[in-house]
Amino acid sequence: MAIVGELLQTPSTMGLLWAALVLSVLYLLSSTFMLRREPPGPRPLPLIGNLLQLDLSRPYQSLYELSKKYGSVFTVHFGGRKVVVLAGYKTVKEALVNYAVEFGNRDISPVLRDLYKGHGIQFANGDSWKEMRRFASTNLQDFGMGKRKIEEKVIEEIQYLTEVFEKHGGEPFDTKLSLIYSVSNITSSILYGSRFEYSDPRFQEMVCRSPRNTKIWYPIIQLYNAFPRLAGRSKSWSAVVENVEMHRDRVKTVIRDLRDTLDPQERRGFVDSFFIRQHEISERERPFFHEDNLVTSVVNLFAAGTDTTATTLYWGLLLMAKYPHVQERVQEELSRVIGDRQALAEDQKNLPYTNAVIHEIQRVADVDPIGIPHATSCDVTFQGFFIKKGTRVIPLLMSVLRDESQWESPDNFNPNHFLNEQGCFIRREAFMPFSAGRRACLGESLARMELFLFFATLLQKFSFSPPPGVSESELDLTPVGGDMLSPAPHKLCVQSRA
Repeated sequence: MAIVGELLQTPSTMGLLWAALVLSVLYLLSSTFMLRREPPGPRPLPLIGNLLQLDLSRPYQSLYELSKKYGSVFTVHFGGRKVVVLAGYKTVKEALVNYAVEFGNRDISPVLRDLYKGHGIQFANGDSWKEMRRFASTNLQDFGMGKRKIEEKVIEEIQYLTEVFEKHGGEPFDTKLSLIYSVSNITSSILYGSRFEYSDPRFQEMVCRSPRNTKIWYPIIQLYNAFPRLAGRSKSWSAVVENVEMHRDRVKTVIRDLRDTLDPQERRGFVDSFFIRQHEISERERPFFHEDNLVTSVVNLFAAGTDTTATTLYWGLLLMAKYPHVQERVQEELSRVIGDRQALAEDQKNLPYTNAVIHEIQRVADVDPIGIPHATSCDVTFQGFFIKKGTRVIPLLMSVLRDESQWESPDNFNPNHFLNEQGCFIRREAFMPFSAGRRACLGESLARMELFLFFATLLQKFSFSPPPGVSESELDLTPVGGDMLSPAPHKLCVQSRA
């Protein structure tokens, strides 16, 4: 022991001890830092964050460019709010599928909080969301989503659409509104139990006032989320609130009519099921089955069941006019495989080229490039970065559908992305237009059926081409919109093939 005491008193030994102590502390600090290392990103400015580096009319493009500099997990600041962006197929899939719980909450931004107040399906969390999603999923299945029952309704609605197209007699017109009305009616039949005439003013107002169809919606929503008090005083924000309230009032009117004519023995649609459940619910369910949850759920389902499908079809017809050789090959396959009879959902497996074209339309159209933001449900360390509980997370779906490591020619319209060398259809894991994980699109199976039946039937009956004096090369594929990308307004000639 005396020898040990003498060694501890020597300068060299004390120096080594102090060095070891300092190194131990530095190691512990560095380990803690590594565990809490936050994703990189551009340096934010006080108050405004990175808004000067973001094009608020096309934020998806700004985020896509930033991902090339900062990597697949990075941070941006919308005003004073921190947002983590996930880019690329591998990163987005890992987060939404392998870390489904950690990234499984819905981000409730200021605009969504103030407009929807935690009700409904799309913009809610916790027990209310779980109960409404479970109820919606069960009832959508009951009313035939993805089954023969709803297929018959889709085919019936397509006949109304073809009559509208035929009335134009080959003269150029904009197909957008007709497509929206037609797809909206399928959603209406599920929600309300019946379709509307396209000329019905009540129906037209519900369609045109759907929140995501409002042109002023996206720029002001970005500003409101960054500066709610400041943007909340603007006329643009007042117009958004007015539009949402008028849309809700119109939905309430339809719901009220259904309630007044309710027959518990014969459910017509989702709304009837909700009313019937209200009379049957247990004490545990009582806080969830109220009018605000019903109205907001209907608004959510109506928009989700209409916007993406109708816009994808709008893109599809434009792309067929742009690439007539693709259109001709689709029509040749349809004629050879099913002839003149009505296309059915089961035909899709025997139409590999048509199926590949539909998938490529979805990939190139990239209708929902950002998707609906998520939020972390807990603190999580992901790919070496620490992300705090409650952080807003954007899975950049655009970066998945354009991932250069997954697609041979990501910036080109190329149906061969979904065909093998033998011409058979192949599924691609990086095809993720409906998102993935526990927040994936509730109506994916219905949307897939609709896209096939609409596209195949329209290509059977019609050929699509540019207006006189416009060449295929002059058709503009530059998208417009903020959260929902649509082609610029345009007219096409729709010629009957009969």
